[in-house]
Amino acid sequence: MLGANQRSVRRDVRRRGKLRRYRHRMNLGELWPLFGLEIRTPRLLLRPVQDADLPALVRAALDGIHDPDRMPFGFPWTDASPADLPRNLAMHQWSLRQVSPQSWTIQFAVILDGTVVGAQDLAAHAFTDRKTVDSGSWLTKNAQGQGVGTEMRAALLLFAFDVLGAEWAESSAAAWNTASLRVSYKLGYEPNGVTRVAPRSAQPVDEQRVRLSRKAFNRPTWSITTTGEQAVLAQLGIIGPQNDAGRAPRSR
Repeated sequence: MLGANQRSVRRDVRRRGKLRRYRHRMNLGELWPLFGLEIRTPRLLLRPVQDADLPALVRAALDGIHDPDRMPFGFPWTDASPADLPRNLAMHQWSLRQVSPQSWTIQFAVILDGTVVGAQDLAAHAFTDRKTVDSGSWLTKNAQGQGVGTEMRAALLLFAFDVLGAEWAESSAAAWNTASLRVSYKLGYEPNGVTRVAPRSAQPVDEQRVRLSRKAFNRPTWSITTTGEQAVLAQLGIIGPQNDAGRAPRSR
């Protein structure tokens, strides 16, 4: 028969073996479920930005997004020098990982033909009470004018309405930014008031707010395929989709 010390040693060995096997199986998606989320459209892959995406995201930004004479963003992050912008962008991405059911912002890397071409974000506060999301995006100049902006926004709206169970989606753009507003109106958004902002000091501009209900969404003819959405719902404290209309996405 085994002595007490021998039995204790064997239990310790078995415990260490289980821990080693668990460590071997663990991946980023288990540590941080958002890193296991993927949304696919006919042309695009959208996934929450990971550290490995940062160099390509920086290159897409440095390649140019907009005419430098006009600032389309509420915060003028593209005014940073080429030396400072990479570090600023990385720090911003890391700050977005402070998510909770009460407040979250998810920025997705937008990947076209294997290349990161921009970012699309989805944000909410008090989502379980408000059932409302907000969004923003940017796209490198070389990918503009090809319908990519519409496709990536439509993908996030399908995800918000059909997976998260959102009832409303909100967004905004500088009143002069007709390209961005055109995408919004094409998808069914309606004007929701105008406010005055000054992304650059002493250069105020009108900002057009827009709002879209789930029922008014002009759905694309295609659907999305999602991976890892159930773990993300749990991470964000969302019970699950609560809509009874539309088409459920395919889950891989």
